Amino acid sequence: MPITSPLASVPIVILGLVLLAVVVGLTWLGMRLGTRIEGARRSATVSADPRMPGAATTSAKGGADDPGDDVNSAIVPAVLGLLALLLGFTFALAVDRFETRRGLVLEEANAIGTAYLQTQILPDPHRARLSALLTRYTDNRIALAGDPTPEQLRNELAENNRIVNDIWSATLAGFDSIRQYDMSSTFVSSINAVIDLDTSRKTGRMAHVPEEVFWVLIVYVLIAAFIIGYIIRTRASFYLSCVMNLLVVMSLMLIMDIDRPASGGIRESQFPMLLLSQSMRGESRADFDRWRTVPGVLPATQPAPQ
Repeated sequence: MPITSPLASVPIVILGLVLLAVVVGLTWLGMRLGTRIEGARRSATVSADPRMPGAATTSAKGGADDPGDDVNSAIVPAVLGLLALLLGFTFALAVDRFETRRGLVLEEANAIGTAYLQTQILPDPHRARLSALLTRYTDNRIALAGDPTPEQLRNELAENNRIVNDIWSATLAGFDSIRQYDMSSTFVSSINAVIDLDTSRKTGRMAHVPEEVFWVLIVYVLIAAFIIGYIIRTRASFYLSCVMNLLVVMSLMLIMDIDRPASGGIRESQFPMLLLSQSMRGESRADFDRWRTVPGVLPATQPAPQ
């Protein structure tokens, strides 16, 4: 759902409370209308032939022998069954997109970590420059996955694009210093993987359940509430229907919340990226160079240390 859509712009709690109030109101309206129509039908039946045996008894019992009761008893399971089916399919769509986003977080963290380690092969200043850019990029990705305001989001996305361009420029500069080694192509591939996953994560956060699906669900919930209210007759049944309406609205709000990666309460964990950021900031150049005989890349004629 785009952030500019009407549904996405309304907080989940407010949307849920408004929808619940409307659903309960429609249930009550349906019950009142059904009771009034039933009372008018009974009155018309008694008025047509007040001497008909059992007419008063039928009216007192609430039309127990009315063949329409069989239809009503079949409508409620059909309406609720279809509603459960629609909610189930929509929930599956939202969870599938959530799992995709969560998997991309771990995949991107692994890709950045691999690129960072391979960067340590480069000689300075390429090594220091690219290491700093990858660290900034990781922090930027964490910030984008938070809850930024629209203005902050635009700034972070602009910063993200600048860092990606700088990473590739630094990679090209560093590649010239190691092009004579076989591992140079592996190094470039690791940077390519980071850039590819940048696009994948942006696309994943824009992949939502189509908004039309939620509108259809909302309309269906409203119609179902009115139909159920039209069928019920007692106050106790009304209270039970309100509980059912509460559960339905809660389920729908849960699906919408999962489908909001930036503003919802249920978001993919950024723990792998946080661990990576801490690791990159906690490691010094000396940690990588403690067993190297020559800082930087070894000459082509000198074998690598064992």
